[in-house]
Amino acid sequence: MDLVAKKIFMTKGVGKDKEKLTSFERALRNAGIAQFNLVSISSIFPPHCKLISKTEGLSYLKPGQILYVVMSKNATNEPHRLITASVGLAIPKDPNQYGYLSEHESFGETEEKAGDYAEDLAATMLATILGLEFDPNSSYDEKKQIWRMSNQIIKTTNITQSAIGDKNGLWTTVIAAAVFIL
Repeated sequence: MDLVAKKIFMTKGVGKDKEKLTSFERALRNAGIAQFNLVSISSIFPPHCKLISKTEGLSYLKPGQILYVVMSKNATNEPHRLITASVGLAIPKDPNQYGYLSEHESFGETEEKAGDYAEDLAATMLATILGLEFDPNSSYDEKKQIWRMSNQIIKTTNITQSAIGDKNGLWTTVIAAAVFIL
C-alpha cells in the first residue's frame, strides 16, 4: 500500500459550545472535515505532491475515511481571549525534493502574525535542508527575499484561523489543517 500523499488541501474552522469536545467537533464541521477519521502526522510535504483547493480535495473523499492531517488547534473558555491556530507550508522548486508543513498555536496574536510565523517556520526548515544561508534572527520578510532570490523555494503559504473567546465563557476552538489525499 502506497501511503505517500499525491494531493493536499488546506482548511480551517472555528466552533463554540459549552463542552470543549463539542466545540472541537463544531470547528471540524466548520472546516468540512468532521465526517472523517483523522490521524495526526508530522510535517513533510511529499515529493511530487500537489496543493489543491478544499473543494477539489473533498470531492475525492468518503465519510468515515481515514485521513492523515497536519493539524493545529487551540481552545479557550476565557471570555474575549484571542486565539489562533495556523499551518504553514513551504514547497521546493524541485518536485523530487520534499517540503515542510508547520503547526503554530498562539494566544493574543493576530491571524496575520500567526500565519506569517507558521509560514516562516516551514520555510526555515526547508531552507536549512536546501543549504540556503540566512541569518535566523532576520525578519521573515528579509528571509523571504533571500529564498526568492535563491530560486529554490517555489511557494510558501499558510492557513490560519483566529477567534475571540465567547463573551459568556463557552469553549471556543480554532483549527487549521493540511489534509493528505493518498
